[in-house]
Amino acid sequence: MKISRRTSLFATGATAACSLIPGKVLGANEKVNVAWIGVGGRGNRLLSNFERSGVLNVVALCDVDPTSVYMQEATSRFPDAKVYQDWRKLFDEMPNAFDAVTVMVPDHSHFPVTMAAMAIGKHVYTEKPLARTFQEIELMTAAAQRHGVVNQMGNQGFSEDNYFQFKAWQEAGIIKDVQHVDAYINLGFAWYKHHYDKTQAITGYPTGEIKPDGVDWDVWLGTTPEHEYSTLYARNKWRGWQQWGTGAFGDWGAHVFDTMHHFLELGMPEKITVKKLEGHNDFIFPLATTLNFQFPERNGLPAMDVDYYDGWTNLCPVPPEYAGRTMDTKKDPGKFLYTKDTVFKGGHHGQPLEIIPYEKMRELLKAGSLPRNFGKHSDHYANFLLSCRGDEQARSPFSISGPLSQFLILGSLVQRIGAQGDVLEFDRATNRFKNNELANSLLKDTPRKGWEQYYAL
Repeated sequence: MKISRRTSLFATGATAACSLIPGKVLGANEKVNVAWIGVGGRGNRLLSNFERSGVLNVVALCDVDPTSVYMQEATSRFPDAKVYQDWRKLFDEMPNAFDAVTVMVPDHSHFPVTMAAMAIGKHVYTEKPLARTFQEIELMTAAAQRHGVVNQMGNQGFSEDNYFQFKAWQEAGIIKDVQHVDAYINLGFAWYKHHYDKTQAITGYPTGEIKPDGVDWDVWLGTTPEHEYSTLYARNKWRGWQQWGTGAFGDWGAHVFDTMHHFLELGMPEKITVKKLEGHNDFIFPLATTLNFQFPERNGLPAMDVDYYDGWTNLCPVPPEYAGRTMDTKKDPGKFLYTKDTVFKGGHHGQPLEIIPYEKMRELLKAGSLPRNFGKHSDHYANFLLSCRGDEQARSPFSISGPLSQFLILGSLVQRIGAQGDVLEFDRATNRFKNNELANSLLKDTPRKGWEQYYAL
């Protein structure tokens, strides 16, 4: 597809020929016609999760490698779906055939697909974090409001027990006056091997590999600078590369911080301190990091701070209240929330909070003062599709998931440029760093030639 044609789609009003009804509400019994962008790996697995809703109709499957085993499996399940390699061509050729778009591509390509989909009036479900830069998320959040389409980020814990429990416990006064949080993500990630094994050390972008036939590398790169194909980041190892991913913090942070970021109204930190940074590298994320985030008073909520730990052996302190309990942080990310008189242990995704020591929680349950029935709700995938039909409201719209993603982006940005002992001050009013221009320069990227139009939608 020629870039000039892409430009004309948006710049000359060609979309007027499409059936553009922003926020279109389907009939109560209709299935939602979906164009599925990104079929490899997780994208293929999530097809089953959406299909369980009973209201999914896949009309198109798109992936940069349409010959992959993932695409073969998907097309066998949805034989009537049209197959595309370039999502831009899909949007051009069949805009009237779908109501919604699922964006399951790598972090760096969330932005152009999502912006284009909203611009032609389509509802969007975009994986977490929303995008790779602070500016992209800002533009996506504004566009979602402007276009009036249903929008949801893929942090599924927002539709599970932890979300409804946190809400009920806060309303009941059980969760109050949170002063400190220790959060940890100590899983092993693919980029760690490049730190541990010096024979695999990353000192630049790899060169010399032959791109497999059939892979559209230009579409995979999207808005990012030109680099050669390499199995060190394509297809499923891109998350550890700063140019394409957001590291452990951006990846799992959406499942660890989601409810507390929302219900505690954290927004952006006013100060980020690098307490530990091991294995700094200009291309991949560090081996281990401890960051401290400080938040001011917020709408009557007290000032508080968060210590975040990642790295295979960089473990957070365990509170005395947890004594005698087993905890494998290397398999199960989570957090401890400290209030004036209560300590909570939380996990990730939809895992509910516990009050520790558990004897205290048992006493509150016995006294009937601890809400425990949170009702039955649609899961995150059904919630999105039902919202497209007008039956529900999306639980993690960009207005909520955008600030969460921006918080995560700030953390991953500091991991890229920080050194132990650094203190970066952030202005919550202007969304700029007060004392680090390098950090400010990384709040946005310069798009690759031919991909600029998505930043003007």
